[in-house]
Amino acid sequence: MVQVAVAADVTEAEELQAILTSAGIASELETPVEHDPQAPDDTPKSVLVPESDLEAARDAIEALTEPDDLVSE
Repeated sequence: MVQVAVAADVTEAEELQAILTSAGIASELETPVEHDPQAPDDTPKSVLVPESDLEAARDAIEALTEPDDLVSE
């Protein structure tokens, strides 16, 4: 799995994951840094896809989001 985007929070990550699912691309969410147990749970999330689907995932996200909304790599 490779990173296709970094979402600012869980909500944005789930929106990106929904876009990928609608495009038929499997994805996973992961916290990109060590998470402090006392920090809020709404931390940035990496959106991961299979390496073979990376280009299609980028295209799907780009096609269905506003350019200013996308936080990539």
